[in-house]
Amino acid sequence: MNVFAALAVLALLIVVHEAGHFFAATLQGIRVSGFSIGFGPALIKHEHKGVTYAIRMLPLGGFVMFPDDEEDSSVPADDPDLMRNRPIHQRAIVIAAGVIANLLLALVVLFGQAALVGLPAEPDPGVLVIDVQKGAAADQAGLLPGDRILSIEGQPLVAGQAGVQSMVAQVKAAPGQSLSIERERDSQMQTIRLRPADLEGVGRIGAQLQANITGQTRTAAGPLELLGHTATEFRQMLVQTTSGYGALLTNFQANASQVSGPVKIVEMGAQLSEQGGSGLVLFAALISINLAVLNSFPFPLLDGGQMMMLALEAVLGRPVPERLQLVYAQSGFLLIVGLSLVLIVRDTTQLSLVQQLLGRP
Repeated sequence: MNVFAALAVLALLIVVHEAGHFFAATLQGIRVSGFSIGFGPALIKHEHKGVTYAIRMLPLGGFVMFPDDEEDSSVPADDPDLMRNRPIHQRAIVIAAGVIANLLLALVVLFGQAALVGLPAEPDPGVLVIDVQKGAAADQAGLLPGDRILSIEGQPLVAGQAGVQSMVAQVKAAPGQSLSIERERDSQMQTIRLRPADLEGVGRIGAQLQANITGQTRTAAGPLELLGHTATEFRQMLVQTTSGYGALLTNFQANASQVSGPVKIVEMGAQLSEQGGSGLVLFAALISINLAVLNSFPFPLLDGGQMMMLALEAVLGRPVPERLQLVYAQSGFLLIVGLSLVLIVRDTTQLSLVQQLLGRP
């Protein structure tokens, strides 16, 4: 059930992203011919008011189709309501709407959780492990999601984000060195050794950490605290996500192992859903922000790539030649599909069930 809950959240995020494009176009009177979730052959298809809605075989995203993209479209090429015939600023709104929709969704779910469930109580001292990469230093040391790290090298970790930052700093400063950490699991305390991997002089353990939150909540003191808490949570997630992608782009070799594919994302969602509704809310907000940031990069097929083509058109004073746009889009499709398949295979082979079937510990 946890896996289905994670899949449902991912499907919702894709629908919201594509709905942003769809409504930004239709509200401006721009013609839309299709709204699809997934790629490839259609499994379910329904036409309503000239728009074909479909669920497709490969659940790796979605797209909104415009008559401009159809070779056999019956709409005249000079129709003023075609996407390509609209002013640049109107097309920019349509392209940016998907990213904006995901960011707004993250704000809404964070605000809704704070308003309906309450604000989290003050975290306890220590750091909570929420994800561990297979074969990484944390995995080799025996750390598991749900473990609480209370001290490192005999120094207690303080509560909140300061404790997380303290541990991260100590790990980064100790590449290849053995660190003594105190771990709590199922109310049992144990001291274990952790040896961060040496990645170009920086220590890495391959684990995702967060403040040691107990799960208890309290009612907000008023609207201002409610809004302030939501803004702080949103800003922290956005900054961490952006810095993570930045580190990947500037030093891909050192950070490539941290890239997660669809299988790993669903696994993480299933783990967080074990914490109940609050875990699913955290997953929804985190992945929604990730989708927004990822789609902002100027890569083919992503919203950022389309925005770059639009910017070039504005600078040149004319559209980029269709041949170049086609090559750009096709190269992006091959890259994204190829990378997705590699990540799916890698993450699937690292699942505990698959490891057992393969006879690995």
